[in-house]
Amino acid sequence: MASHQTLLIIGIFVLTGFDGCFSATPEEEQNPQFWYVKGKEALHASLSMKPNLHRAKNLILFLGDGMGISTVTAARIMKGQMEGKTGEESVLAMDTFPHLALSKTYNVDQQMPDSAATATAYLCGVKTNYGMLGLSAAARREDCSSVKGNEVKSILHQAKMAGKSVGIVTTTRVQHASPGASYSHTPERGWYSDKELTSEAVTGGCKDISYQLVHNTDINVILGGGRQYMFPKETADPEYSTVTGSRQDKTDLVDVWLKNRTNAKYVWNKSDFDAVKEDNTDYLMGLFEPKDTRYELGRDASTDPSLTEMVEKAIKILRKNSKGFFLFVEGGRIDHGHHAGAAKYALTEAVEFDRAVARGAELTSELDTLTVVTADHSHVFSFGGYSYRGNPVLGVSYSKAEDGKRFTNALYGNGPGYQIVNGTRPDTNANISSGDEYLQQAAVPLDSETHGSEDVAIFAKGPMAHLFHGVQEQSYIPHAMAFAACIEPYADCLLENHSVCARFSLAVLMLSLLSSLGALA
Repeated sequence: MASHQTLLIIGIFVLTGFDGCFSATPEEEQNPQFWYVKGKEALHASLSMKPNLHRAKNLILFLGDGMGISTVTAARIMKGQMEGKTGEESVLAMDTFPHLALSKTYNVDQQMPDSAATATAYLCGVKTNYGMLGLSAAARREDCSSVKGNEVKSILHQAKMAGKSVGIVTTTRVQHASPGASYSHTPERGWYSDKELTSEAVTGGCKDISYQLVHNTDINVILGGGRQYMFPKETADPEYSTVTGSRQDKTDLVDVWLKNRTNAKYVWNKSDFDAVKEDNTDYLMGLFEPKDTRYELGRDASTDPSLTEMVEKAIKILRKNSKGFFLFVEGGRIDHGHHAGAAKYALTEAVEFDRAVARGAELTSELDTLTVVTADHSHVFSFGGYSYRGNPVLGVSYSKAEDGKRFTNALYGNGPGYQIVNGTRPDTNANISSGDEYLQQAAVPLDSETHGSEDVAIFAKGPMAHLFHGVQEQSYIPHAMAFAACIEPYADCLLENHSVCARFSLAVLMLSLLSSLGALA
């Protein structure tokens, strides 16, 4: 919901037509001393930085699907404006991470990547072909016969094999491309249930992604959408009377999952989710929608948990394991908002994603938890034009284009927002462009806006976070994380646990103290 200040600014734009100069520059920023102090504080923080060379007990990978640099910047300003500020000076939780790198997102066979092949890269450490999950590039899309022998293991699976608890949390369906690469090996990202399998896949013995979710890796926490793929087609959805399951094999995969685990619970609504007691729950599956969860902009807080709430529940269950945990968290509908050409949906998803990052930081310690925030790919979303300080993120430029009409600062290179008719485009204002359903203008008409091909950011903090630097292949991410935690294929990394080092330091201190006391005696 827009702040009073943002609404006031929008109102001024609308009522006046706004052609004049406007500046929301804070008065203190006009004094050079403000920037000198700010610079010295940042320099002091940089000079004080020391790498944490301990072993990571816990690993958290936050993935903003489609969260390119322009999305991060726009979300930062939107967050500030939602808090009644001008916005540009705001700080996202991910902004505070001390280590930063760039990730090259191309797939083996395509310059512009998709979420399946990129997920295989940042979860399995191997780049692959567009549309495939958990397979090397030697496999071929939709070809079941190419699967055997080309499977690659994810960092989630390796963490489980090392004795850690593991979980996936997403705002998409839990069988979607990003979480799917953590547990499945499939040549087609769209094989959500056996209904989608081709005859060749059935004959070849390939299993759908939902089946693999339950059978491949023993996952402790599974939270998101996608419940229709888990139930037989004869099963009515508990929330929507017109929806049924989609499985052809008459198998209730939730029941299968529950029967094979102790202290396990399944929930599909917010009240049951809230009632789950973390202390006596070792396994939790929560599927809150038949497909993807609702956008944050339209989520009913009484029926569906937020991404932040799901992350909190997951961490509280997973952290009970003395050997630590691995958690994958996806803000998946950032991507969907961009594909729809609807920047407001994408950016509010990104703001909520950052809230989840902040909550994760509050529930863990930077001393023993390596947290990484990144994106799988960008979008052809741009954020620019001419705008004064404090201009609404979804507002318009203060100058007009050569056709004499206004344009929004948020634009798309392509997508459903293409609005040129008979060689002309419609005029707009901040009141129109800030609407929930407004589609930002796009240069090329497409029914769905495309991914971008540029690098994306990697933010990191915690043990061995300094390994994230420079420009890296996207497939580097799980290698660095696995090394930090000393799990396969880096089980021999020889890093000491923080707790071991802390006890050693305490022992040295005590010996030193006893020695001093002896000298005094």
